Amino acid sequence: MNTFFSAHNVDKLKEIVDEALALKAAPYAYQSLGKNKTLGLIFLNPSLRTRMSTQKAAANLGMNVMVMNMDKDGWALETRDGVVMDGTTVEHIREAAAVMGEYCNVLGIRSFPKLKDRAEDYSEDLFNKFVKFCGKPVISLESATRHPLQSLTDLITITELWQGKERQKPKVVLTWAPHVKPLPQAVPNSFAEWMCKAQAQGLLDFTITHPEGYELAEEFTQGANITVNQQEAFQDADFIYVKNWSSYNEYGQILIGGEGWMPDEEKLKVSNNAKVMHCLPVRRDLELASAVLDGPNSVVIQEAGNRVWAAQVVLKRILETQ
Repeated sequence: MNTFFSAHNVDKLKEIVDEALALKAAPYAYQSLGKNKTLGLIFLNPSLRTRMSTQKAAANLGMNVMVMNMDKDGWALETRDGVVMDGTTVEHIREAAAVMGEYCNVLGIRSFPKLKDRAEDYSEDLFNKFVKFCGKPVISLESATRHPLQSLTDLITITELWQGKERQKPKVVLTWAPHVKPLPQAVPNSFAEWMCKAQAQGLLDFTITHPEGYELAEEFTQGANITVNQQEAFQDADFIYVKNWSSYNEYGQILIGGEGWMPDEEKLKVSNNAKVMHCLPVRRDLELASAVLDGPNSVVIQEAGNRVWAAQVVLKRILETQ
């Protein structure tokens, strides 16, 4: 593995999930693998779970870690070629990424979309230029269109919780939920992409539910059952993944207030005692009812804890190729 950007970078999902769970059982088994190697974590946007879990994963593998908050500590980056840099940008990505590659063996990049220009965001220009110019393996810590470490974590969590069940495959549901501001499609895109691939490999059955107008790009949802009837989707569900996103077609827009879409205890009664998931942070009693978050079916903390093993298995596979 050289780049970790999407589910397309992993062939057999069960194998990487099993490998991650083996690392959870023996976190320090490969501590010599990262000796004298450096991981650079580059953040253009805020982070809690991604930052801490990836740092811990690297430490478990014996790596040194350097963190750079480009939005606070770095120079303003120019990403366009052929422009005279006589404005607010100070350093070109060609030099910045190349220099980071001199200092690090692996780089992780986190950058959110602007939600203004769909073509610009979905081109993944910033991430692709880091890959091009740094000369080292690159891990997406969330980009404009995807959050692969989160989605791998989610599959690890579902697999871990489903072990020992009589039925072969769980029913997994992604549901839209309300929010006060427009959020990117990165998490739902990525979750859908990974779950559709898991479904194709016979690991689960996958449904997406959202109000009309909140359809995700079709490239991420191939094979999913999609419905605008949330209660229909929740029927007999084993896992319900709660997440808000803004419109893809009316790009970056909030189309409705979301009345009636927040999952609560009453809505979950039709499920198969479903475990409830969320990537966090979550706005209580807006996206998800506090009674559910604090109840026995919430697995958001276990899910967040598993972020370490998703990051660690990816780093392990990258280091094994160096």
